[in-house]
Amino acid sequence: MDMTSMQSSTATRPDMAPVASVTPLRVAILGTGRMGQEVEASARESSIAVTACLGREALRDRDRVGAALRDSDVAIEFTAPDVAVRNIDLCLEAECPVVVGTTGWYEHLEDVSARVMRQRGALLWAPNFSLGVALMKALCARAGEILASMDGFDLHLTETHHVGKKDSPSGTALVLRDVLGEAARREVEITSIRTGHVPGRHELRIDGPHEQVILTHEARSRRVFADGALRAATWVRGRTGVFTMDDVTRQEGP
Repeated sequence: MDMTSMQSSTATRPDMAPVASVTPLRVAILGTGRMGQEVEASARESSIAVTACLGREALRDRDRVGAALRDSDVAIEFTAPDVAVRNIDLCLEAECPVVVGTTGWYEHLEDVSARVMRQRGALLWAPNFSLGVALMKALCARAGEILASMDGFDLHLTETHHVGKKDSPSGTALVLRDVLGEAARREVEITSIRTGHVPGRHELRIDGPHEQVILTHEARSRRVFADGALRAATWVRGRTGVFTMDDVTRQEGP
């Protein structure tokens, strides 16, 4: 199942109405790696209260996790693919909406989404919380529509991330590939590069015999992902269903 079909397969959203927030948002952060730390720093600079920051060892303590989640309005999950599904299930048990930025677990997305719907929980998942990436996705879709009727141009995506990123290609690259490929009605290749400390760079190269178009999104800091995750957490509070960042940007605008 490709990323585009995964998004359409989770389109049942029983509660899309805006929810008025009368108290400051309380967030539990699951994961204390680079992204967890960025989310905590961004939250503390705003009116968002951080109820807990739980690392890998703490997340093994079901009672401790459950208590933190019950004291929170939303959880934000940035951990690792091998524990993401378990963490989502813990949030469901505690009836705490969860925003998931971990990638590499999407083969379980359909089953997880079904559990969320059965239990009337809330899951907002995204391979990338950057509003710039949302714009690039829209531009890729439009470029694909134009190129569908044009011959002589090759399409190639290149994604570059830090050496610690576990999934390859990145979840963002897979989404861009599927959106572009579906619109252009052709296969799109991806080259993945892991080097240094790069937060994230995605480049679409449209190459013709005598000209070239390059569309690039480059994250200069992980803060852009943290801010987007907090925006998503604020948006999903009080809702039930399965959502993506498309739902957030569709209602609010980038």
